[in-house]
Amino acid sequence: MLFSDEFIATLKEDPVRGTISLCGKTFEHLDLESQEGWRDSDFTILIEAYALLVEVIESGLLPVRLEYPVIANGGSNECGTLFEFIHEVREICVGEEAKLLVSALRNRFKTSLSSGFLYEFSQGDLDRVQALVNQLRELIADAGHFEKEHQQRLLRRLEKLQSELHKKVSDLDRFWGLIGDAGVVIGKLGEDAKPIVDRIREITDIVWQTQSRAEELPSGTKLPQLEHRSPASIEEL
Repeated sequence: MLFSDEFIATLKEDPVRGTISLCGKTFEHLDLESQEGWRDSDFTILIEAYALLVEVIESGLLPVRLEYPVIANGGSNECGTLFEFIHEVREICVGEEAKLLVSALRNRFKTSLSSGFLYEFSQGDLDRVQALVNQLRELIADAGHFEKEHQQRLLRRLEKLQSELHKKVSDLDRFWGLIGDAGVVIGKLGEDAKPIVDRIREITDIVWQTQSRAEELPSGTKLPQLEHRSPASIEEL
């Protein structure tokens, strides 16, 4: 097999960059300069990459909407179609990565140039939030009760939040938006939402500590708790 379980696990941690790596790894194993055309061994490589890409897309990890090629007979005669599909997915992901990079850089430069008020995370808190966001992305990707569009929307929001997460930030709005997301998740998943809500609660606790410190609130000022409630009481969140 071309893709190990360890490699597949990285796709959940960073689906856009992981998919670019997946496509590159696929192309590296093909003899694209061969004068003999496609071989059956190329089909074996391409069909594995194709199957993995389809599952990544179907899981909601990637904001990709493409028609999947129809595999009729198998063998080297299918290679061209598979190659074009994989290449197209790669181009989409390269574009998405560029957008995330621009957003992250603009946020960084905006913070650096700002002479206004900034919130500052400790390095430990920053590392913990990054880890929690990774866990959230994996939990949401694995959840089976979301509509695909809602699942992709949540994953994109987390990806954007993570790309803009720095030690110093000018506002915390994206973090507080997670509370609204938690309410929707509870409504969708009920009791199954607990692992997701627990991580959102921990993130909001860290953000609250950062904000209360910056705002010079009295030590120990508590954040109103984000409770795990039944769907019937979501309106209270």
